[in-house]
Amino acid sequence: MPVDIPLRKALNAGQKAPGAWLTLPSTAIAKSIARTPGVTWILVDAEHGLITDRDYYDLTNTIASAGVSPIIRIPDEKPWMIKRALDSGAHGIMIPMANSPEIVRNVVSACKYPPNGIRGFGPMFTHATGAIGGDYKAEADQQLIISVQIEHPNAVKEIDAILAEGVDVAFIGPFDLSVSMGVQFGSQEHEDAIAKVLAACKKAKKTSAIFCLTGEQAEKRFAQGFDMVSVTTDIDTLVDGFASALATATGKLKEGTTSSGYAT
Repeated sequence: MPVDIPLRKALNAGQKAPGAWLTLPSTAIAKSIARTPGVTWILVDAEHGLITDRDYYDLTNTIASAGVSPIIRIPDEKPWMIKRALDSGAHGIMIPMANSPEIVRNVVSACKYPPNGIRGFGPMFTHATGAIGGDYKAEADQQLIISVQIEHPNAVKEIDAILAEGVDVAFIGPFDLSVSMGVQFGSQEHEDAIAKVLAACKKAKKTSAIFCLTGEQAEKRFAQGFDMVSVTTDIDTLVDGFASALATATGKLKEGTTSSGYAT
């Protein structure tokens, strides 16, 4: 059977690709989000979330069974981490802090089989992609999504060279970007850096993507021309939803409560 990557199909068709952020190692939460109409992809966060590679196989299969692409963000660009994520059936990987063309070049190599790269062969458990073994290998290099995060001023400076290394998606991490730039989130300098990455993606015909925490933020980024945008996270939805219901029940707004470490 051929490799089936819903996110790849959506992007190739020029469709907007809204997605969600999964930080909790729960197949029940993953399936509930994946069944939401309109969701194209779910980011399985093994960098800042509570997810480890022991959770990968169950989560990728749960998400893919709903016709949604599981993308795993690993903690570092180490080849063995990339291999573990892809061999679990992930439809793609996301690499944090891709701050130079050299880092990105090594990431791309680790994602592809020889002669295109250095990935070792062992797709015994890639069921979530719809294929295993030789059928998987025949299409993996072309179909899997390689996403790198732009979160540092050097990555913004080097964006054209980064995009030339064979990646599919430049995914802006706006919170880390503001911190690493030493500027306020949403300031003109911050927004200018985001706009530069977006323009470079359009020029290079690469997918432009960005992390958002709310539907309002996501709507703004889609309107700016981004192709792939996260809408919210599981923990934000869980805590915000409960806090809103509690406030309605008690008639009181809880002061000082934030549901996500990303909130600024």
